[in-house]
Amino acid sequence: MKLQHVLALLLAVTLVQSLTGHAQNGMEPLGGQPPAGSEVSVTDLEYQVRYQRAFEAVLWGMPAVAIYRFRAAAMEDLGMHDNDIITYSATARPNLEAITANSSTPYIAAYTDLQHGPAVLEVPEAGPDGSLYGQVVDAWQFTIADVGPTGLDKGKASKYLFTPPDYDQPIPDGYIHVPSPNYRIALAFRSIVAPGKTQKDAFDYAQKLRLYYLSEADNPPTQKFVDPINDRYATIPFFDERHFDDIHSIVAVEPVRPIDKHMIGLLATLGIEKGKPYAPDELTRKAMRNAAIDAWHFLQDRFDALPADKRFWPDRHYYPLMLADDNRTFTYEYDDHIDIDARAMQYLWCTYVPKVLSDNPATQYAVALGDAEGNLLKAGETYRVTVPADMPVRQFWALTVYDHATFGFIYTDSARTTLSSYDLDNLKHNDDGSVTLYVGPEAPAGLQSNWIPTAGKRPMPTFRFYGPTEALNNRSFVMPDFELVGAL
Repeated sequence: MKLQHVLALLLAVTLVQSLTGHAQNGMEPLGGQPPAGSEVSVTDLEYQVRYQRAFEAVLWGMPAVAIYRFRAAAMEDLGMHDNDIITYSATARPNLEAITANSSTPYIAAYTDLQHGPAVLEVPEAGPDGSLYGQVVDAWQFTIADVGPTGLDKGKASKYLFTPPDYDQPIPDGYIHVPSPNYRIALAFRSIVAPGKTQKDAFDYAQKLRLYYLSEADNPPTQKFVDPINDRYATIPFFDERHFDDIHSIVAVEPVRPIDKHMIGLLATLGIEKGKPYAPDELTRKAMRNAAIDAWHFLQDRFDALPADKRFWPDRHYYPLMLADDNRTFTYEYDDHIDIDARAMQYLWCTYVPKVLSDNPATQYAVALGDAEGNLLKAGETYRVTVPADMPVRQFWALTVYDHATFGFIYTDSARTTLSSYDLDNLKHNDDGSVTLYVGPEAPAGLQSNWIPTAGKRPMPTFRFYGPTEALNNRSFVMPDFELVGAL
């Protein structure tokens, strides 16, 4: 045997002996306990277990918590009940505290609870008076029905029937049946202004919607509509111990999916169990609070480190708002795993995503996370972008600026969140017909009309392209990057 082989063997034997101690003399098994002399690495092991499970629970539950908060806030902030319908009379303002909401078309929303039985949604016919489009989602925010001319109703006056899990009763004739895997479902629509009509007409058209339980179908109650245009509607999830109040509210009601059994078991450590009182002690509340805070920072850091191959255009610093999974869906479920981190990121900055990301979506979204030099956009700085005169849209484009911390609108004195092609008549144009827009804490001199205020927040400017053309979908059209502006 060569000398180096002998030395290697002796070294290996010495290492084994040091690790196994008495195991070599036959007095101890080789495994079953840590190395001799080792100690617990933390002094608060019970806290650490709760913290770790709480941290993972935040990431796991992001889609469900984000949609549940819409429902909870409707009840808490607006005094609504199940089957009431929100119909905004105007476009959203910052007091709609929602994740990357648009402020170009008014929203419609409603919530129902199938624990009380199947629910009926009546939608009006699309035509010269108007049309609706949107989605109905389950408690995990996965789309169970697309509604409108491109949805299941094909734009015809229809009655949808949403049935609860394991419903086994006959389905009456005349309904579009949609079985729900969960009890609490939510909808969000937009009322589109028809040619020759006004925003008031679109609002009136939305009043034709009806939502009630099947048990009331013979004599439906008078529909209640809520217009929260002047109310604070705080739908963004909390990132402290309150986050787990919402998780408990979800777990207490919804069926457990097989893919979630492992996490549901871990939640018991935090006192979250179906059918049992929820009263976490002080140590658990501390772990929950810190875990939610840290999970928020973890996800924010991941947005700051998105890889270049995810960009909307390879040589620009925009990213798609719809970061679909490898199957172009938004479940992030594969044959052998669920990508919980990617799922949490998507539902942290976007709600009501489609079932499948098509090659020719009705709307495209490009989020500016960096400037032309590749630097992340910063709070307190002013940026500009030049919007070409000929934008690749059949309907309209809009630039909305969000607070990167919340992904919601920014409160400012003017309440301006968006500039769009609807505003072109009021904007100052360049000689070639393009417009240069400014994003920052103060308006450049003489360019107030072209400015979206940030109030010192870190901005997240997002372009929406409604009715994108092939030039945008195939990326032959390229949007200029945002540029850092020097001292004003």
